[in-house]
Amino acid sequence: MPKALSELIADDIYAMITVEKRFNPGDKLPNENDFSNELNVNRATLREAIRILSTNGVLEIKRGKGTFVVENLTGGELDVMTFANKKGNIKDLYEMRIIIEPEAAYYATLRATENEIKNIIKLGNILEEKIVENVNRTKEEQEFHKAIAKATHNGYLNKLIPILLQAIYLSVVISQNNEELRIETLRDHRLVMQFMENRDADGARTAMRLHMIHACKLMQEAVDKKI
Repeated sequence: MPKALSELIADDIYAMITVEKRFNPGDKLPNENDFSNELNVNRATLREAIRILSTNGVLEIKRGKGTFVVENLTGGELDVMTFANKKGNIKDLYEMRIIIEPEAAYYATLRATENEIKNIIKLGNILEEKIVENVNRTKEEQEFHKAIAKATHNGYLNKLIPILLQAIYLSVVISQNNEELRIETLRDHRLVMQFMENRDADGARTAMRLHMIHACKLMQEAVDKKI
C-alpha cells in the first residue's frame, strides 16, 4: 500500500533536521502557512506530519508559541563525519547501500506511477548536469536516490530514507575531486534511468548494484590513500 502523504512529509521534515541540518535542536519550525506552501501540501497534511514527528519524540508543540525541534534530540541518527574518519567504515557504508539500493531500484521500477518515473528521470537529468559541471551535487544526489526509495511504496524502506540521505551526503563529501568516480557515476546513473524508464526492473537493479560496487571500490581506494 502506498505510504500516506503525511508520512512522506514527516520523512522530509526529519531529513531537514538530521541530514540538511536546516533545523537544529530547539529551533522553531516556520509558521504553518509558509511551511505548508513550501512543502506543497495543505495544512491538514502538515499538521498530521508534525503529529507523527511529535509522537516519535522529534518535535514538540508548544501551545501559543509554535512547533520546535526537541532540545535533546538523539534519534540514533548517524554522525556522518565521525563515521567517515574511521578506516573500514566506507566499506560498511557501501555494503549497506549495496543491500538496499539495488532492490529499491527494482521495486521502484515495478511500482512507481508514471509521474514518479518522470520525476526520477527529471531529477536524474538535473543531477547529470551537476556532475558534468563538476560542482557540488549533494542535494541533487540525495533527491534522486530519495525519489527512487519513495517510489518503492514500501513504508519500512521509507523509514530508512534519513539514514540513506546521510550515507549519500558522506559519499559525495568523500568523492569530491575524484574524476574517475565522477565519470563512473555519470555513466551508471544514465543506465539506471534508462532501465527504469523502460520499466526493466531487473536491469535497474543490476545497474544500481554495479554503481554501488564501482563507487565502493574507488572510494575505498581514495580513503586508503589518505590514511
